[in-house]
Amino acid sequence: MQGAVLYGARDIRFEDRAEPTIVDPTDAIISLPVTCICGSDLWPYRGVSPFPAGTPMGHEYCGYVEEVGRGVTSLKRGQFVIGSFFASDNTCPHCQHGYQTSCEHKTPVGGAQAPRLRVPLADGTLVATRDVPDADHIPSMLALSDVMGTGWFAAEAANVKPGATVVVVGDGAVGLLGVLSAKQMGAERIIVMSRHEPRQKLAREFGATDIVTERGDEGVERIKQLTNGVGTDSVLECVGTQESMMQAIKSTRPGGSVGYVGVPHGVALDGADLFFRHVRLLGGPAPVRRYLPQLIDLVFAGKINPGKVFDLVLPLDQVAEGYRAMDERRAIKTLLRPSGN
Repeated sequence: MQGAVLYGARDIRFEDRAEPTIVDPTDAIISLPVTCICGSDLWPYRGVSPFPAGTPMGHEYCGYVEEVGRGVTSLKRGQFVIGSFFASDNTCPHCQHGYQTSCEHKTPVGGAQAPRLRVPLADGTLVATRDVPDADHIPSMLALSDVMGTGWFAAEAANVKPGATVVVVGDGAVGLLGVLSAKQMGAERIIVMSRHEPRQKLAREFGATDIVTERGDEGVERIKQLTNGVGTDSVLECVGTQESMMQAIKSTRPGGSVGYVGVPHGVALDGADLFFRHVRLLGGPAPVRRYLPQLIDLVFAGKINPGKVFDLVLPLDQVAEGYRAMDERRAIKTLLRPSGN
C-alpha cells in the first residue's frame, strides 16, 4: 500500500509502505475509509519536534475490522470501530480510573495516513459502533479519535459546569471542539481567542459567545475586562506554547481551573506564582478511549457534528498539500480519502 511518510522538515512523501499484518495475537487490522492530518503533526512537520527520517504519519483513525489476532475476543470482521492515538488494555488500574493514555501497557498508534492500519491491544483500544455509520457521519466519527475527545477532555479537565464562563485559548480543531464540548457541558459564556475569521465563524456556530483577538498580556487584560476584573471559571489551553499557557493561567479566577491539552513546547511554570494564584491545572494526552462510547452516541443522536472542523478534503495521495494548507493556516483540518473511497 501507499501512505504518508515524513523525512524531514516540510518533507512529507506519499510512497510505498508495507501492508500491516497481525504481529501480536491482540492486534487488529482495520481498513480506513478516511484519514486526516492533526495539528500536532505540524510540530514534526515544521522540524520543531525530533523524529526519525522515514516516519509513517497519522494517528487518527476509524474504519472497518478486516482481521483480528487469535487473542481478540470482542471484535469481529466488518464492524465499524474507532480508537485512540494510544493503544491501551483498558483493564489496568490507570485505565480503570479513566486515564487510558497512561495505561501500564500503552503503546502509540501511528501510520494512520494510509488505507489500512494495525491497532495493538484491539480489545481495549477499539470501540465498535452499534450500527455502521453512513457516509455523512464518518468524518465526525474520525474526529472522535482525537480532536473531539481531546477538546472534551480539555473542557472536563477545566471543570466546565452549567452556567460557567469559559475561555478557549487556541482556534485550531481541538480548540474549536473544546468550544463545542463546553457548550454541551452547559457553559453560559464561551470566549474564544482567535484572529482568524473562518475559525471565528465556526467557533460561534459551535457555541462561542465572544471573540478576543488580543494575545499574551493584552489578551489577559481583555478577558479581565469582559469578566469585571474577576477572570473566568474555566480555561481550555489548546496550543502548548509558553505564551498560551501563561495566558490561560492568568485568565483564570482564583479557584478556577485550566485544562491543558496543547502538546507543550518550551513551557516552564513558576511554582511560587502558581502557589499564590489558587488555580487548578489538569491536562495531558487526552484519554480519548474513556469518552468514545458517550461521544459516539452524541454523534448518532445528532447532538454534535465535530466533522465540521474538516474544511479541506483531498485524496490521500495529495497529503503533502494537506500539510502545507494547515501549516499556512489555509485550512483548519484536512480530511484525506484513500484511493477508491
